[in-house]
Amino acid sequence: MSRLALAAPAGAGGLTLLPYLDGERSPRRPGASGVLQGLTSANTTPENLARAAVEALLCSLADAIGNLAGCGIAAERVILIGGAARSEAVRRIAPAVFGMPVTVPQPAEYVALGAARQAAWALSGSAEPPDWPAAGSSAEYTAEPVPLVRERYAALRDATAGWGEASAS
Repeated sequence: MSRLALAAPAGAGGLTLLPYLDGERSPRRPGASGVLQGLTSANTTPENLARAAVEALLCSLADAIGNLAGCGIAAERVILIGGAARSEAVRRIAPAVFGMPVTVPQPAEYVALGAARQAAWALSGSAEPPDWPAAGSSAEYTAEPVPLVRERYAALRDATAGWGEASAS
């Protein structure tokens, strides 16, 4: 999938996927379904479909980052962990969608490590968290921002607001 997605141009030849395949939590749309917009006989290629899927995943994450901005938290970089971070396409396309650098640390059990650090901090009674060694080296990814991808995604997200909501009851 990464090979296919990286072979397509940014914007997936005009395809935009809204990946609400089983509803969506943010925005809260439990009855929503997925939408693929912009299909033509010229752009319906495996490469563009793969690229649209990767861009949709990243746009959904970018929406979550945007929700933080609404709370006064300005993101300066993104750290990708978890299964999707193992995808070469996700790693390379992410900085163009997020419009900021992306760090991908070596795979580790970050949730468990974070919980252990919090427990150590709570037990120490210290005002500052304990020093905690990183799990290993990290890779840094940068790219020129491609705002068109997020703009198309936002337009489709906003245009489909309310679709399928009656089935959520």
